[in-house]
Amino acid sequence: MRKTSNETAERLKHTPERTCVLTRRKAAPDELIRLALGPDGTVAPDVRARAPGRGAWISVGKAQLEEAVANGKLKGALQRAFKTGELSVPDDLAERTEQALRQYALDRLGMEARASNLINGTDKVEAAARSGKVRLLIHASDAAEDGTRALDQAWRVGGGEAKGVIFPEDRTILSLALGRENVVHVALIEPAAAARVNQALARWRAFIDPDAGFLGGDSASGTGSADEVEGTE
Repeated sequence: MRKTSNETAERLKHTPERTCVLTRRKAAPDELIRLALGPDGTVAPDVRARAPGRGAWISVGKAQLEEAVANGKLKGALQRAFKTGELSVPDDLAERTEQALRQYALDRLGMEARASNLINGTDKVEAAARSGKVRLLIHASDAAEDGTRALDQAWRVGGGEAKGVIFPEDRTILSLALGRENVVHVALIEPAAAARVNQALARWRAFIDPDAGFLGGDSASGTGSADEVEGTE
């Protein structure tokens, strides 16, 4: 959802920043992806930022991460960050990260559905959008263009954003996530729930395509000094 400059400034003032070990980009933790160092020295995605032990942060998309894994730059950056050479970076770390982000977004949607924080069904969504009750509008990737356009317009009429968010997968996956049948359009009607879902979807979409969201920044060539270890915790 769109934030005013005052809201953004207030949020930044109270949110600790982390630094990407590859690009040196600084951002709030919920805009980055945490990598955790396991007890056996294996690096794994920790998209919920809950794994114990040391972690490092990245802000690159899938293609950049694949390249950084393949050419050894991620391993080098993590060795400097963790101050150890005894670590292993899986060749499929980028794929594991995408799947973890996907699952987190699906789980988040499912939790909000069970908490009755969202509605679906074209007529219900349109009515809620026009009356200003919708905080976040989501369309399945295979939603018909005319239906998507009509609901986007209804949301604008109700004071919402210009367009809804395109879910990265089709209605089958969206329906499974919500535990409902034939879900094509979803509306979050509770502000905090909308913020949680929007954040989860934004990280997933941005990892798949950095141009679609807030991840990205410089290339994964590693612009930081070898002595810089910001981004660990």
